Amino acid sequence: MGLKGGPTQDEVMAVSLAKLGIRPGDRVVDVGCGTGKVAIAASRVAEHVYAIDRRPEAVAYARKEAAAAGAGNIEFFEGDAVEILANIDRLDAAFVGGSRRLPEVLDLLAATVRGRIVVNAVMVETLYEAIRSMQRLGIFVEAVHLQVSRSAAIAGGVMFKPQNPVYVIVGGAGCS
Repeated sequence: MGLKGGPTQDEVMAVSLAKLGIRPGDRVVDVGCGTGKVAIAASRVAEHVYAIDRRPEAVAYARKEAAAAGAGNIEFFEGDAVEILANIDRLDAAFVGGSRRLPEVLDLLAATVRGRIVVNAVMVETLYEAIRSMQRLGIFVEAVHLQVSRSAAIAGGVMFKPQNPVYVIVGGAGCS
């Protein structure tokens, strides 16, 4: 892999995508796209996906993964999400996997997203910032704490090894 932050865990992605409720014809943004895993999954249903990351290595990696997956409806942007989002006029759903300038990102998304906004956070500070920003904007729906554990062999048996917990914060238009 080699990309800092790693891909979103499958179980966390499944919950996040369910909360997004992407429908055919939707325009979706993946802010902080990282490996491209969420953008690729969203592209299977959405009409168009915008994938944004400030790191050139992440955009290059995600672009390669999307090509390998045959996801031709993803448009990649390298740079600051606030600047890029300011030029996207209509969105139906937004996934935020990066926390840089989160209040400003949420301000822009609240003004352009017609459906759900889902933020994934691993830090309590990001969880707090996302909830407070969504409450301020009148779009907060819920926060979900996910703890995934995976089986691992031990002494001829099976144990469960916990993964890092993730917070899924959900907001949306007309959802106060």
